[in-house]
Amino acid sequence: MVNPMDRILLSGNEAVALGAFEAGVKVGAGYPGTPSTEILESLASYPGVYCEWSSNEKVALDVAIGAAYAGRRALAVMKHVGLNVAADSLFYAAYTGLGGGGLTIIVADDPGMHSSQNEQDTRHYARFAQVPMVEPSDSAEARDLVAQAFAISEQFDVPVLVRMSTRVSHSRAVVKVRGPAVAPGKRRPALADPLPVSDPHSRSAGDALTALTANPGKYVMVPGNARGRHPVVRERLADLGRWAESCGLNRVEPGGRALGVVTSGIAYQYARQVLPEASFLKLGMVWPLPAGLLRRFAAQVDRLLVVEELDPFLEENLRLLGLTTEGKRWFPAIGELSPAAVRRGAVQAGVLGEEPPEPVPLPSLPARPPVLCPGCGHRPIFYALRRLGAVVFGDIGCYTLGAMPPLSALHTCGCMGSGLGNLHGVAKAMEGSDGNGKAAAVTRGRPAAVIGDSTFYHAGLPALANLVYNGGGGLVIVADNSTTAMTGHQDHPGTGRTLAGEAAPRLDPAEAARGLGVKRVATVDPFAVDEFLAVARAFLTAGEPAVIVARHPCVLQSRSRRPPVRVLAERCNGCGLCLRLGCPPLSPDGDGVLLDSDLCTGCGLCVAICPRQALIAVTDGEGDSLHA
Repeated sequence: MVNPMDRILLSGNEAVALGAFEAGVKVGAGYPGTPSTEILESLASYPGVYCEWSSNEKVALDVAIGAAYAGRRALAVMKHVGLNVAADSLFYAAYTGLGGGGLTIIVADDPGMHSSQNEQDTRHYARFAQVPMVEPSDSAEARDLVAQAFAISEQFDVPVLVRMSTRVSHSRAVVKVRGPAVAPGKRRPALADPLPVSDPHSRSAGDALTALTANPGKYVMVPGNARGRHPVVRERLADLGRWAESCGLNRVEPGGRALGVVTSGIAYQYARQVLPEASFLKLGMVWPLPAGLLRRFAAQVDRLLVVEELDPFLEENLRLLGLTTEGKRWFPAIGELSPAAVRRGAVQAGVLGEEPPEPVPLPSLPARPPVLCPGCGHRPIFYALRRLGAVVFGDIGCYTLGAMPPLSALHTCGCMGSGLGNLHGVAKAMEGSDGNGKAAAVTRGRPAAVIGDSTFYHAGLPALANLVYNGGGGLVIVADNSTTAMTGHQDHPGTGRTLAGEAAPRLDPAEAARGLGVKRVATVDPFAVDEFLAVARAFLTAGEPAVIVARHPCVLQSRSRRPPVRVLAERCNGCGLCLRLGCPPLSPDGDGVLLDSDLCTGCGLCVAICPRQALIAVTDGEGDSLHA
């Protein structure tokens, strides 16, 4: 429905996409990762913008840098841990500059680790790489600061980081738009009839590249050239610090003299709500800091508090300026902030006299631990690995849930691609010790790695090449469900489609493994339980690199559903073997099991493993919830 007004509710991610489009961005690249994923999906719906899912974040940032080298505005998008992957590229771009095209890097932090393996604070990267960073506190600011980031990038010839966070990315706020608006969707923009934005640059891409080739001292980062660029980086940061004093991104909100609060991002919203009488210095640009503005603000208040999410980044830098301030003494450095957390800290600090109100008692609810979906193709992989007694090194994806009981068949999960390297290291450490003492057919205690298809292209290929090159061994299982499922079914090099939905070459993990020199390679549907077990047993004990591509489409994407399973009470002895699959339709019921046919997809895994044939498929239209 078209909204004829010029205001619309947008999530922070949708607002970033709108701001980038309005700023004339021409190229957007990223890798899906919550809470940043929707930015690129939304940007791809606007005309005149090329967007892609890159194979990983470093590649995405290199693509965006290349577009900026060609004199066009470019956007790179990733979650906080993705910037670890892209750090090399961030640092070289900080030295080379961009040659006329603006480069904005959106990085979404995940305080509270809602879907991440850590809650690192991206602000440290801005200081580390000596590049500017801005941080919005709501959707409207997200839209505006993206445009500002491109302008800063081009004015100072520098990549600009935009720090988002889970709450800003996923909460909605009113954003003023130019013209009629519509409720945005995955492939629908916020504007009802967006027209391509004219390029803000007068110089052609060819002219930009001609200028690039004429200046190797700026763009070729051999040591001699890099030494010449480092003073430029330092001088530029000093210029940015002076510019930050009056740029308008940082503002003082006068209040009482008794208390001053320095804050940024979503923490500003919470602090403003809890401490409405205080004076505020709201930082839209969190690096470099406006030293003079901070000192003047501190001189105008009797007591200075810093309210910020995660690390004491602002607090420590204020102290380096010689300012007396308090922060993490009262406010948590772990997890998300909230109005309640800020209120508790303010009471403890003595700036609020009232005790925080007692929370409203909530009714107790049954626990809902994360679980693999009914019919998920990852479940039979972990059933097989548990039966074989393998020690399993995992990776980032839905399949990480193989670590959860009752499967309990994945034993490590570090970061993208780590499982294959871990496998190789373990195998080398076992050489000449207990590993060589195992009988050839013994599978228990042998190491294996499980990696998803999207993760395989992201970080698995170099690790597999290393394993082959260095004479390693061990079983690698590529859990191939033909999508990047955990972040919302994004495409990748193995799906045969691009972010724009266009047909693309479909890479095959099995062919890639063979191309890297792996001789034992098999593609097996993991629901063919006996075949999968046999291949996994043989490969696990082979003593050489071995890869199984466990291929089965994601059940949420394929929507495949067969007739549900039925439990035959007269055959069931309550052994509980089917319950160890952790499949949601199955639950204990006295000495038997209860099966919810509304949840059952009829995948047949429980049928395949039941030794008494007490589980059978039923025809369409039979049975509701059936007991044994």
